[in-house]
Amino acid sequence: MAVLLWILAVILVVSGIFAILRSQLLWGIVLIIVGLLVGPGGVSIFT
Repeated sequence: MAVLLWILAVILVVSGIFAILRSQLLWGIVLIIVGLLVGPGGVSIFT
């Protein structure tokens, strides 16, 4: 389960970075914050 959360977090952060590069700043910041919260190093919503 931790591996799946880590992969999901990486996908969210990378897509957030791409959103910022496409000048969708707010959406990119939201994706990065959610990715950091979901990741195993952050506050996981599943535990």
